[in-house]
Amino acid sequence: METHLVPGARFVDPKVLARVKDLELLARTVVDGFINGLHRAPHFGASVDFAEHRGYVPGDDIRHVDWRLYARTDRYFIKQYEADTNANLVILLDVSRSMSFASAGVSKLEYAKFLAACLAYLSHRQRDRVGIVTFDEEIVAWVPASAKHFHVLLHTVDRAAAERPGRLIDNLERLIDRFKRRSLVVLISDLYESPERLVEVLAPYRFGGHDLAVFHVLDPAEISFPYDEPSRFVDLESGEEMPVVPDRFAEEYRRLVREHIEALRARCIDVRIDYTLLETSRPLDEALFAYLSSRERSMRTR
Repeated sequence: METHLVPGARFVDPKVLARVKDLELLARTVVDGFINGLHRAPHFGASVDFAEHRGYVPGDDIRHVDWRLYARTDRYFIKQYEADTNANLVILLDVSRSMSFASAGVSKLEYAKFLAACLAYLSHRQRDRVGIVTFDEEIVAWVPASAKHFHVLLHTVDRAAAERPGRLIDNLERLIDRFKRRSLVVLISDLYESPERLVEVLAPYRFGGHDLAVFHVLDPAEISFPYDEPSRFVDLESGEEMPVVPDRFAEEYRRLVREHIEALRARCIDVRIDYTLLETSRPLDEALFAYLSSRERSMRTR
């Protein structure tokens, strides 16, 4: 999806974002710039399925005021469309040790935190209920989805640290019973799991009426394997060291990574889970656009 062609959209390099210590400011800067860019795009379509009215509050776009209703009632009301009605967003954020990897610039966890903050701010801006779960080998933090929990969520994201090994599959199995209200569930992880097993544990979320979006966060070096000198590589999860001679291993490694990514993508599509691969060197517009597309599709099926 050519999101970089959206007129007027300007996005900050992740290495620059890392200097911004205030997550709310970071999210507001990225998201508002993104939304303004979309509004200026000639082919960006807004939902036209009218849902209901709500009272005007300061800051609302006056273009959405129903002036005919104002003429009858002498009160300001905003037209809400189907894509604007309240929903639940729950972010599942992987904070396992492997997420600390960074070949240059930001780590996978830093990038995932930027992404989580931006998605939460975007949903909060739309008056959705937002919540988050962080996990490694167990559940680290749980913030239930609520319209009042945005700043609690940001605090949870801000303090997240990649310190322990991960058990993604076990945690996904534990969490399914905690979702009582239909939600858009967003998983952010480096997904070092069997694609078959991962989709097997995600499928019950879909069958339970939830919509799922998976953001697969990888460092560019994990895809391209740019190393050319014999080295000892360390498994961040287990601490195990392995000697590697790159010229004998690189092509096989790249092939296995490509196959892993394509298997994840294909199996997610099979059960109608939205999958997006994100490299930590890239701006966040692709992730935001993928989220909006997922939300639009999910609202159409409600």
